[in-house]
Amino acid sequence: MALAPDITSSTDPNAIEEEGTPINAPGLQYFVFGLFFIFGGITSLNDVIIPKLKELFTLNYTQAMLVQFCFFTAYLVVGIPGAKLVKKIGYMRGAVAGLLTMMVGCLMFIPASQNATYWVFLLALFVLASGVVIVQVVANPLISLLGPQKTAHSRLTFAQAFNSLGTTIFPIIGAAVILGSLANVSADQLSGAELTAYRQAESEAIWQGYLGVAVLIGLVALAVWSFRDRLKGEKHEASSGLAGLDLLKRGRFGYGALCIFLYVGAEVSIGSIIINYLALDRVLGQPEGVVGWMIGLYWGGAMIGRFIGSYFLRIFSPGKILAFNAAGSILLILISTMTTGEVAAYSLLAVGLMNSIMFPTIFSLACEKLGPRAADGSGIINVAIFGGAVVPLLFGMIADVSGSLATAMVLPIACYAIIAGFGVFARRPA
Repeated sequence: MALAPDITSSTDPNAIEEEGTPINAPGLQYFVFGLFFIFGGITSLNDVIIPKLKELFTLNYTQAMLVQFCFFTAYLVVGIPGAKLVKKIGYMRGAVAGLLTMMVGCLMFIPASQNATYWVFLLALFVLASGVVIVQVVANPLISLLGPQKTAHSRLTFAQAFNSLGTTIFPIIGAAVILGSLANVSADQLSGAELTAYRQAESEAIWQGYLGVAVLIGLVALAVWSFRDRLKGEKHEASSGLAGLDLLKRGRFGYGALCIFLYVGAEVSIGSIIINYLALDRVLGQPEGVVGWMIGLYWGGAMIGRFIGSYFLRIFSPGKILAFNAAGSILLILISTMTTGEVAAYSLLAVGLMNSIMFPTIFSLACEKLGPRAADGSGIINVAIFGGAVVPLLFGMIADVSGSLATAMVLPIACYAIIAGFGVFARRPA
């Protein structure tokens, strides 16, 4: 368990006095911003990979959502061990370990493409996500500790904006590189050797794109390693077993962890199908390769909202803002499902704007007053991100059974309703 002063928050920013001394590491915030950028971009590439693999392997929505299931299952498997690793070797070395694991996952896309086998792609995504988990275990509490505690909400939201910058840029480039290679022929028109050859040829863009990402990650890992001894004042407490699970007995933390589970699930569900949704005849009626770039608008809205939110969270109650945004998400989804054309398209894309402050606000509200148990809390929160595996899979099942993506939207609506309740519950300081 980590390390330093309490991670605090309040419904009244002026009511919080600083407690203790922040970790002294001048300039280190910029490297942490870079980590947020990298793991955000990596995660959002799944939204481009899904329609590509869905076509290549003729998958239904449930099968396609296995991409997110394997990716986010890493949070369940690696979350707590990742927190223990970070406490053992320190934040900076932990970040390097996570980045190198991410590199391995990216390079595994090469044999996956050459073998044209779906399960190998899923394995590569799991390894890649394992590295992302370790990096995220480092980044979330570290950015909270690199400055005054009374502005922890604002600072974490600002850092998350760089996460959103990555989620905006990566899928736009990925859509051009990966979806742009969709051929005129469809995989369901082929069989045998022709089908294998088609899958190998069409998946080249995937491994080439991830090879470029591996090079970028390698450069970041070198930069972080060069500053491995820069962090001063870092302290950790030893722990054993499933340390941190007892925190779930705290009503505020337990409710917050549930909301992280539901929020990530809802956000990932919508992001995963948004390209297919926009391509529906009742929405835009354009091929996925044409509308693929619009996924950047979904994540771009989250980026803009986080920069704006980092200001308003200094003025208004974080809990109330969370409740407002969750209610806004519900309204936008309802508008999208009950309309057609551009209204249906852009109202769903605008959910990204409402998502903007949710993760960092839920995180900091849930972890309020954890103090030296901040790393344990971060580990449990990262396990809760497993919602990104479960909720999208359920979403895909509903879509397959009902035959309608609009009908499946009832699931993220339920998730946002519970999150709105947490905002009201946590509107006062712990």
